[in-house]
Amino acid sequence: MPEAPDDQTEAFRRDVLAGLAEPIPAIPARWLYDRTGSELFDAITRLPEYYPTKTETALLHKIMPEVAVLVPKGSAVVEFGAGSATKTPILLKAIAPAAYVPVDISGDYLQDSAAVVDDAFSKLAVYPVVADFVRPFDLPEEISNLPKLGFFPGSTIGNMVARTAVDLLRSMRETLGGDAQLLIGMDLVKDVAALEAAYDDSQGVTAEFNLNLARRINRELGGTIPLDKLRHVARWNDTYARIEMHLEATEPIEFEVSGRSFSLARGETIHTENSHKFDRRSQYTLLLAGGWTPVERWLDSAERFSLILAEATRPRNAP
Repeated sequence: MPEAPDDQTEAFRRDVLAGLAEPIPAIPARWLYDRTGSELFDAITRLPEYYPTKTETALLHKIMPEVAVLVPKGSAVVEFGAGSATKTPILLKAIAPAAYVPVDISGDYLQDSAAVVDDAFSKLAVYPVVADFVRPFDLPEEISNLPKLGFFPGSTIGNMVARTAVDLLRSMRETLGGDAQLLIGMDLVKDVAALEAAYDDSQGVTAEFNLNLARRINRELGGTIPLDKLRHVARWNDTYARIEMHLEATEPIEFEVSGRSFSLARGETIHTENSHKFDRRSQYTLLLAGGWTPVERWLDSAERFSLILAEATRPRNAP
């Protein structure tokens, strides 16, 4: 069942308190996406430095005729994360599914996204589900007998360390069923300067997106984090092939969250997001470990981004 708002607040509190208590403080990236965070991320996708959305959108347009052949007619599209105003309609128009199920933790933002799709596709059954999709949840009964296509664009899988990503892929397989398919976007390793610019834009929108997490902690969890003493940092970690986002203390700070005291020395950070980048080997290894067998892989002409269609891996003893 979807978490009630109070349950979501408590989950947020648990993750923040546990993360801030770690030797290297870190908070799961999913908490960046309250309504304001989701709106800021939408603004990020339109920035000139932020290539992933533009590249993936163009690639989706290009490959849709092939995808439409590979996906069963009358499928239910289950999108993990509130629908993208640009990418989701491309898929829905191409494959003409019987139902669309957007899943997101931000209820208000989800309802707005679902309403946009509902207006654009008047004959499509839309069933929004408020849930934290990194945890198990139930799909609507109305789609129980339909073939399922999971849709996970944007390289959101790259926000997770490998173990968590594998757990999520396995959970998706369990949620969607043993005959399901998954269309997933994955960003590729490329020039470091281009990567760092994409996550530290000249207009400061990504910085606002990152700092919004601290504002949310102060607002929802009784935090006293001094926002004027934090700065946004984005850097490439070559060992783990990922861009990291941090909130760095510009001077020593002390603060409280839900009555617990914390401190950061000057230069210490709260690690807020990873964005792992992939090559073909790491993509396939991750998908196979998560219970998905790649069927087709597409790249843009500059080989900056990829989309992969996979099918649920059948058990070895399956007929």
